Amino acid sequence: MTDHREIDAIRALLSSKPRPVGWAERRHRIEEVGAAWPIADDIKVEAVELNGFSAEWSLAPGSDASHILMFFHGGGYCSGSIVSHRRLVTEAGRAAGARTLAVGYRLAPENPFPAALDDAIAAWRFLREHIKAEHIAIGGDSAGAGLTVSLINALLASGEALPACGWLISPWTDLTLSGTTLETKDAIDPLIHKGYLLELAEAYVPAHEHRKDPRVSPLYADLKGMPPLLIQVGSDETLLADATRFAAAAGEADVEVTLEIWPRMIHAWPLWNAKLEAGRQAIVHAGNFIRRCIDGAER
Repeated sequence: MTDHREIDAIRALLSSKPRPVGWAERRHRIEEVGAAWPIADDIKVEAVELNGFSAEWSLAPGSDASHILMFFHGGGYCSGSIVSHRRLVTEAGRAAGARTLAVGYRLAPENPFPAALDDAIAAWRFLREHIKAEHIAIGGDSAGAGLTVSLINALLASGEALPACGWLISPWTDLTLSGTTLETKDAIDPLIHKGYLLELAEAYVPAHEHRKDPRVSPLYADLKGMPPLLIQVGSDETLLADATRFAAAAGEADVEVTLEIWPRMIHAWPLWNAKLEAGRQAIVHAGNFIRRCIDGAER
């Protein structure tokens, strides 16, 4: 039997710090709840400034510095940061035996689409100056997972070498908000609701752009040729259908895709891995997947 007390404690933490109204206040709140527990003492971090945005290296003892997990944080393209996701990213690097590069891409509404995608491409170019494509895994949660797919699609479109794999946590793949679980899971999801997503989509996507643009909503992209994907989503998420529909679309495009639906888990639950066994387990699964993909690409 799964011990439900841990996820119930995380739910209590989130309900004690409800989402405020303003963007600055929301950004502070996601850092507060995301960084509730610090990174492990044995992790080495190093800030790096790219062209107009920040990033951060991390390395756990025994990890291979020539293997990279590049990670894009969630937050609906409007909040989230290197700080809010530091514990998740650094522990994922440990599990994957890889160095990590957390990317602090520019946020909307100050920097609407395509700023985040432009920064993702710039971060990829930065990595590729020194690292082989097949030694890089790309991952992200929520909006960051959507950005992961959009980056890989941009590389496909330009005929460039692709990363070894993609790791998608609770992916937001459809900014048209057509997933049925936005209604059916609304009462049990403590974080993500349709009105909030609509606000984020309107802030991120300029009025002259269509939210069905595959660069914005990768559910509608041509996914043929993508590298192996691991999708992890909780059963208690309003975005469950964004994950399941995307997994089906990837499978139909002959992509090697693994879909994990974690019972009772909420949106981006691996964020709270310090106090959540299921979060740690999900990260171990992802780490093993990344190791296999990079090792397979090397061979």
